[in-house]
Amino acid sequence: MSRQSEGLQNEGIAEAWAFTAEHRQRTTFFFDFDGVLSPVTDDPDASQPVPSVLGVLEKLATVVQRVAIVSARPVSFLRSRFSSLEGVDLYGLYGLEVWHEGEVVTEPAALPWVPAMAELAERAKTELPGDVLVEYKRLSVALHYRTAPQRAGEVERWGHEQAEAKGLRIQAGRMVVELKPPVDQDKGMVITEGVRDAGCAWYFGDDMSDIKAFDALRAREAVDPSFFGVAVAVANPETGAEVSSAADLTLDSPGAVAQFLAEGLERF
Repeated sequence: MSRQSEGLQNEGIAEAWAFTAEHRQRTTFFFDFDGVLSPVTDDPDASQPVPSVLGVLEKLATVVQRVAIVSARPVSFLRSRFSSLEGVDLYGLYGLEVWHEGEVVTEPAALPWVPAMAELAERAKTELPGDVLVEYKRLSVALHYRTAPQRAGEVERWGHEQAEAKGLRIQAGRMVVELKPPVDQDKGMVITEGVRDAGCAWYFGDDMSDIKAFDALRAREAVDPSFFGVAVAVANPETGAEVSSAADLTLDSPGAVAQFLAEGLERF
């Protein structure tokens, strides 16, 4: 199935849903959380999925092979937001944690870094200004400056200094700098593995880390012409332009994602 260079238009969207419905038994839907299923909030702990999305995901999971959420959040956080859903896999911390069939599995190579991440979080709270929100995630530390955008340069410098000194990796995002262990794991790798036996896959993302997931769909198409992938961006004022340019389709908001899925499900 071909795409127009400017992305999927109405006819292309209808064709994509028709292909998905026909191949539902070999189709996977992947979603980021923040900015895709939930609006981005000043306080990360306050984020909740838009009310309409829970029912849509539950229904979707009954008609396709697999539904998964792939997020920078820990699995424990994702479980607290989606505990009512059955049959939805959760990938936390870019895939360092996985919740599947009632069990959480942590990437063994990341576990030795837990103490270092805890120490880093405490140092960040001491050395960075109080209006920078430090989010400790056990296997990563996110430094949010959404409520203090004037701190962007300071946070980025501090983060890069710590990464260089401690051998960590940096993940930039929407008004956030995240420090992670030097373990090869990202959303692109999650999708590469997740679509290995799929015939069709959709990925919904809004941030820079999601572009690797889009790339994974393209790579699978390149080696398997029968595979069809759809990359969907969610508009936002921070990373929206770059993410949308890498996607086939852009939706306006998390609410629009839920509506788009509900309308698509009517084609099944």
